[in-house]
Amino acid sequence: MTTSTANAPAKNAFWAGFRDGIPFILVVIPFSTLFGVVATDAGLTLAQAMGFTVLVIAGAAQFAALQMMVENAALPLVLLAALAVNLRMAMYSASLAPYLGAAPLWQRALVAYLNFDQTYLTSIARYEARPEMSVRDRVVYFLGVATPITPFWYVMTVVGIYAGAIIPDAWALDFILPIAFLAMVAPMLKSIAHVAAAAVSIIVALLLIGLPSGTGLLIAALAAMVTGAAVETWMERRQ
Repeated sequence: MTTSTANAPAKNAFWAGFRDGIPFILVVIPFSTLFGVVATDAGLTLAQAMGFTVLVIAGAAQFAALQMMVENAALPLVLLAALAVNLRMAMYSASLAPYLGAAPLWQRALVAYLNFDQTYLTSIARYEARPEMSVRDRVVYFLGVATPITPFWYVMTVVGIYAGAIIPDAWALDFILPIAFLAMVAPMLKSIAHVAAAAVSIIVALLLIGLPSGTGLLIAALAAMVTGAAVETWMERRQ
């Protein structure tokens, strides 16, 4: 077997992933642009905003942390808020381990960096539908999905940063950040447990609005996670 023939399945897997990732560009463009705008409005420099988006590359966590920063929350609280929002990534990683655990360390590290909602959901659906895929093809497919998405996330953040710099202060864009975060989170409410967790977080956050900046939100997030886990356990027992 020639080298080109041996590499054909991997090439096919990459381009299949690339094609499956293209539709997500329509989602990435507005949210990455908006992040650049609100990051500028919050006072972040170009380097700070781009460092944020390149290192974190997770929309919901970025918006959550930025909201805390706008409210002048302490740095540990900002980090805890971003961690709480991104805890689902740990579940994503655990779900991917049976499929990608045998891959070389550098490949798993790259997948970990590019492991966000779109790449995970698309890839795990492919792996479950095609269990015959090799570990190499699974990794290549995952990277294929990420390839059209990631550059747009970077580039459109830059566009948003420059756009935000020329938007007059009189436009008062403060309201955009919570609305954008809601727009990202709302589609994730797909079960009774999710809705219950969201409802509890809203109630607790409103009740604790008088606490120091960011503290009430973190307590609300913890209450939401406990509620979601409890409702999920209750539903499983009923079934």
